[in-house]
Amino acid sequence: MIVKTLPPTPELIEGEPQVTEVVPENGTQGLVVRSPKLLANQRQQGLEVEAEFQTITYNALEIAAHYQKRPLQVLQRILAVLGPTLSFVFGLWWDSRRGIVVKNDRRRAIQLRELLTKLGPAYIKIGQALSTRPDLVPPVYLEELTRLQDQLPPFPNEIAYQFIEEELGAPPEEIYVQLSPQPIAAASLGQVYKGKLNTGEEVAVKVQRPDLRERITIDLYILRRLAGWVQKNVKRVRSDLVGILDELGDRIFEEMDYIHEGQNAERFFQLYGHIKDIYVPKIYWEYTNRRVLTMEWINGTKLTQTKEISEQGIDARYLIEVGVQCSLRQLLEHGFFHADPHPGNLLATTDGKLAYLDFGMMSEIKPPQRYGLIEAIVHVVNRDFEGLANDYVKLDFLTPDTDLTPIIPAFARVFADAQGATVAELNIKSITDELSALMYEYPFRVPPYYALIIRSLVTLEGIAIYIDPNFKVLSEAYPYVAKRLLTDPAIELRTSLRDLLFKEGRFRWNRLENLLRNARKNQDYDFNLVLNQGLDFLSSERGAFIRDKLVDELVNGINALGKNVLHNFTYLLRERVGLTAINETPTATDEQQQTLEHITRILNILRETRGFDPIQLAPQLSQLLVNPGVQRLGQQVTNRLVQKAVTHLIRQLLAAEEVNTNQDTKLAQPATTLLSTRV
Repeated sequence: MIVKTLPPTPELIEGEPQVTEVVPENGTQGLVVRSPKLLANQRQQGLEVEAEFQTITYNALEIAAHYQKRPLQVLQRILAVLGPTLSFVFGLWWDSRRGIVVKNDRRRAIQLRELLTKLGPAYIKIGQALSTRPDLVPPVYLEELTRLQDQLPPFPNEIAYQFIEEELGAPPEEIYVQLSPQPIAAASLGQVYKGKLNTGEEVAVKVQRPDLRERITIDLYILRRLAGWVQKNVKRVRSDLVGILDELGDRIFEEMDYIHEGQNAERFFQLYGHIKDIYVPKIYWEYTNRRVLTMEWINGTKLTQTKEISEQGIDARYLIEVGVQCSLRQLLEHGFFHADPHPGNLLATTDGKLAYLDFGMMSEIKPPQRYGLIEAIVHVVNRDFEGLANDYVKLDFLTPDTDLTPIIPAFARVFADAQGATVAELNIKSITDELSALMYEYPFRVPPYYALIIRSLVTLEGIAIYIDPNFKVLSEAYPYVAKRLLTDPAIELRTSLRDLLFKEGRFRWNRLENLLRNARKNQDYDFNLVLNQGLDFLSSERGAFIRDKLVDELVNGINALGKNVLHNFTYLLRERVGLTAINETPTATDEQQQTLEHITRILNILRETRGFDPIQLAPQLSQLLVNPGVQRLGQQVTNRLVQKAVTHLIRQLLAAEEVNTNQDTKLAQPATTLLSTRV
């Protein structure tokens, strides 16, 4: 490893890691990051500060260059993986031939767990992902794979204590007043001890496994070569498998850097720590470095231990709902999301909150993808398959020059079983499976960012299904999506709202009713915000299209109301006077009547919405009335009503004149006839 020490920092900034550039030899690159605690200890001892520990980042090209020079090492690893894997597969085949029900065989489930453990961290990650899918994995196997989350074989304490001293600059007994004699959990990348600081705080001390980078690097290299071969030679596979593996490699290498994990935890707290019943543990930076992480100890129970949670008087289903709402903000609002939400990383605290742990594997979604996902959810819920096809272009699943003509009816076939179903009857797993089959028939390609999103969503849904088999993530998600459509000022979502509410120039009141009805279920829905932003948008230039169409609909509703009132008044008057031979007052047309009914239902929805208070609304309305945009909107409605009234008056006058003309003509006809007779 070639080390280039940066110019010395004049003074040590508390809590800020110090950095040195490095150029490693085995295909990784990065920066040396040393904790302030270590630097302070070295300086107090009069030692020269040297670059010792490096923050590594994934570099596929350098990894390839490294292992291309070591073919025997690669071949040895391939044989080490293939040997036990083929032996296990042959055992399953032989059991099936003998009539043994493989899915109920605990002996084979234990063998699979032990096989994945033996193969190393990359394969343990695969097992962890499967452990969250009760709809895919038989219960016996699920129980064993769940142990991969935090019940792996630990490595010796001597190595862990050595890492603590190397990383933090002092033996464990000088840093921690107490440290559990054995790890209380061991996962794929490290193991955790329970400790106590001099200040009395209970902490979790995570120490990284030895030789971790080397073991993961060679597996990623082999899998990447295999993915490249498949991508090149199997024509049915159009997805960027290499890109997907590179994305996974980036995340795993970040996960191996505990300083990066600590920064992730603090960022996660800043973005989502304010959400009700979400808890994020504190990071103790003075006792954290690349291979050692010290964080606040959380007393809690895994979400999948439903019996234990219930005995504590905690509602596990409610916590899943909290987790879904938090995930929606991660994926659709800020874009910074937890890519590994397995049960070992989600705890129910003793006071009934949902605590997130392990912030090593995080990822980000850019704004275009976030808005595209929201639009796709809306189009799925509303069966707008043309819009959904265009969403896949925006999300980079299809190239802009793709002919969408055959794909739109294909989407309709995929969702045929769900036609007429409510959003509550759809789930992400079934949608993903159906779309995966569709991607083989048409020129879809899976972008790298999508794999971790699906993993995050499907993993969370798997936990939810484990707790409540009837839980539907999409049902919980749509109120949030509806709220975003109604309140987010982003032009992408305003365009999506317009496309949702209008079809062929006609306003779809039922869609607006559905949005308002779902949005009010969201705990963050703010009625006043919707009212203010809605009026601001309608009175702006960007809202001109919706405003013009909505004014037409409101005028129709007001006309219908006026005609109905007039009709009812004349009917009562006729009854009182006893008149029967009187012309009927024209009533509202069917279209006008329907508009009036929609407006009435929407007013009822608003009145029943949390935050609607007529007393508090009165001063707010007075402020809105002096808003220039709202005044213009009111003037537009008034002008349109006046125009309609004038048009109606002129039409009546013309009709009356035509009637008089016809009557004059009829009166003149006998005279003309008499005159012609005389002639």
